[in-house]
Amino acid sequence: MSVKMEKLKTAVESVLGEKLVSAKIALDELTVECKAADTLAVMTALRDHDTLSFEQCIDVCGMDYSAYKDQPWDGLRFAVVYHLLSLKHNARIRVRIFAEDDSFPVVPSVVDIWSAANWFEREAFDLYGIVFDGHPDLRRLLTDYGFVGHPFRKDFPLSGHVEMRYDAAQQRVIYQPVTIEPREITPRIIREENYGG
Repeated sequence: MSVKMEKLKTAVESVLGEKLVSAKIALDELTVECKAADTLAVMTALRDHDTLSFEQCIDVCGMDYSAYKDQPWDGLRFAVVYHLLSLKHNARIRVRIFAEDDSFPVVPSVVDIWSAANWFEREAFDLYGIVFDGHPDLRRLLTDYGFVGHPFRKDFPLSGHVEMRYDAAQQRVIYQPVTIEPREITPRIIREENYGG
């Protein structure tokens, strides 16, 4: 562990106080965890406090921990992970916030704190179904508006029963039943015939 990371951890613990659930250093990176209800206060403090100054949001992503490391998970299922950068102090931090309700995951939007989070939050909504309360335009970003489900959830089916195609006559994307037999594609290098003598 570097001295710089230890100092950053101490500074974060001092500034966030009881709003901090945990702070851990692993692989010379600091990861802090906070409750969803404290998101806006925590993020504002990380950005505005002079000893921290995390003025840039580099990335926001969703996580589904239901089958984390292929092990049973005992805890909340959905989390949002923020990667922040302090140009002033040349430091990075990872902030993880779990949604309190697994059946309808909601966390506050940080778009008013960092406008760069806008499309990242839309992506997490589209792929994981995490709702960002207060987001100015929360709608799908990568999948079609008629798409059902959230494809990065661990319980999303691997094969479907409908196919999507563009219909020139209707000038829109349409869904129709799959016209081919469903099959499981196994890469050639691990097929059984390659192991025969």
